Amino acid sequence: MKKKEIVIGVVAGAAFLSVVLARVLHREQFAPGVSLPVMEAQQPQTGEIRLTTSVIGSIEPSDVVYIYPKASGDVTQVQIKAGDTVAQGQVLCTIDTKQVETAKSAMDEAALALRQAQNELSRQQILYNGGGISAQEYQQYQDNAENAQLQYDQAKYTYETQLEYSQITAPIDGLVELCDVKAYDSVSAGDLLCVISGSGNRVVSFSATERIRGYIEEGDAIQVEKDGEIYEGTIYEVSTMVDESTGLYQVKASISQDVMLPTGSQVKLYVTSQETENAMLIPVDCVYNSNSEPYVYVYEDGKVYERDVETGIYDDSMIEILSGLEMDEWVIVTWSSELYDGAEVELAEEPSDPDSGEAAEQ
Repeated sequence: MKKKEIVIGVVAGAAFLSVVLARVLHREQFAPGVSLPVMEAQQPQTGEIRLTTSVIGSIEPSDVVYIYPKASGDVTQVQIKAGDTVAQGQVLCTIDTKQVETAKSAMDEAALALRQAQNELSRQQILYNGGGISAQEYQQYQDNAENAQLQYDQAKYTYETQLEYSQITAPIDGLVELCDVKAYDSVSAGDLLCVISGSGNRVVSFSATERIRGYIEEGDAIQVEKDGEIYEGTIYEVSTMVDESTGLYQVKASISQDVMLPTGSQVKLYVTSQETENAMLIPVDCVYNSNSEPYVYVYEDGKVYERDVETGIYDDSMIEILSGLEMDEWVIVTWSSELYDGAEVELAEEPSDPDSGEAAEQ
């Protein structure tokens, strides 16, 4: 019986001691305070966005001449080949038109008749001055000499024309791009003999859709890429008529650098496809979408609020805002999982009062 009472007393004492020790050793614990998420904000800025698209163009000479014979005949000599550089007036080939010799003979006969008529007029003038012939007779000799002169002039013109037809010359300085004629060929007036490109700068020709053409004007700068090299160019011709076969508009641009890119080679061009100026811009990353409806978060009096906006074009950094924002509002540019409509936040830098005229550094 006494043993049982001793055990109960020990247990009770231990319990009492534990309570006392708990009160002595216990320190009151407080839950740590919850800090507000720190955000960054900035006001919209005014600027421009220009989007470019790449198109394929082909290199053309600034001047190009297609040479055809002016008369039929047999080619007797060819003095050039593709790749040759020629000077204006240089003979390219000779064609036997079967008319040169005939015209030469006619000119020689006319020249002989003219000399005879002029000599006879000189003799008769002596007689006329001495009263040996009448004025009427002398006038006949004058008329004969004038007719002989006209016939010679006509024969000479015919010969020179036939000679020009038989000797094909280069109309400009340049490079022979194509030579499609050989000695002993028979050619006619519709046959292409050769193509000569001028020695000036090369131009690039490309086709543009109606939308892209709307952003292109004469004088606009473009970039031309060929084999990894970038060349600057300037648009100088924009067609106003659509190509019925392609539905596209033809555009031409000059290449600024003095380079001789191969005629007909393909190049890549970068032209403006869309642009906006004096637009309200914000960082593209701070625009969110809900069911394809864009919105942003704006900061006001320690809280953020969702704001539906209408957006325009954008690039990899900025996006155009068409409506829904004012220039003096502060847009949250920091993403956070704690970002929601009505959330309390703390800004990394407290924005200045817009009415004070101080602008936040962008």
